[in-house]
Amino acid sequence: MPKFYARRRLGVLAAFTGLIASAGLLNGPAASAALPTPVSAATARSYLASLTVETESRTGYDRDLFPHWITQSGTCNTRETVLKRDGSGVVTDSSCAATRGSWYSPYDGATWSAASDVDIDHLVPLAEAWDSGAGSWSTSRRQSFANDLTRPQLLAVTDNVNQSKGDQDPATWMPSRSAYRCTYVRAWVQVKYYYDLSVDSAEKSALQNNLANC
Repeated sequence: MPKFYARRRLGVLAAFTGLIASAGLLNGPAASAALPTPVSAATARSYLASLTVETESRTGYDRDLFPHWITQSGTCNTRETVLKRDGSGVVTDSSCAATRGSWYSPYDGATWSAASDVDIDHLVPLAEAWDSGAGSWSTSRRQSFANDLTRPQLLAVTDNVNQSKGDQDPATWMPSRSAYRCTYVRAWVQVKYYYDLSVDSAEKSALQNNLANC
């Protein structure tokens, strides 16, 4: 094949590849959740080694002790803010409710086009936080934890997946997508470390085992 035609063919192929990539077909789902990037696996291992290991207690827990979905900006509360952050093509009405968009759930790989199919997961559940130290916090600190947009703590995911996770820690629940498990445990350890929360022995073992594969 003459060099001119070879170069032309390669140019057309490159242009076509770029078009596909820009459409999101080569780069994964367009509606990709934007969890704040957690610390590295090495840092997470270091953090985990420093966490206190204690038996957990849920005595006195009530979800209402963690005021959540507070106003973040204008008419937008925390849930609505995460829906806009984690979605693609999100359109909201005057009250900041999402009326259109697309949401990719990294836990199970599903994509949803209705906000009602999406929950905002507290990666470290509120009950788990209570069990491991938050019971002694002020209401203000519990509110900060429940609405934390800075740490990798809030994530838009499939609603029934979030409900099946419930209050479980990594010893009994992990995302079904194995590709996301490293991100999940790194985020879990970072949140626990930042808030000076303890871990129980089974939880620590599960975190160590998963971090070893990161």
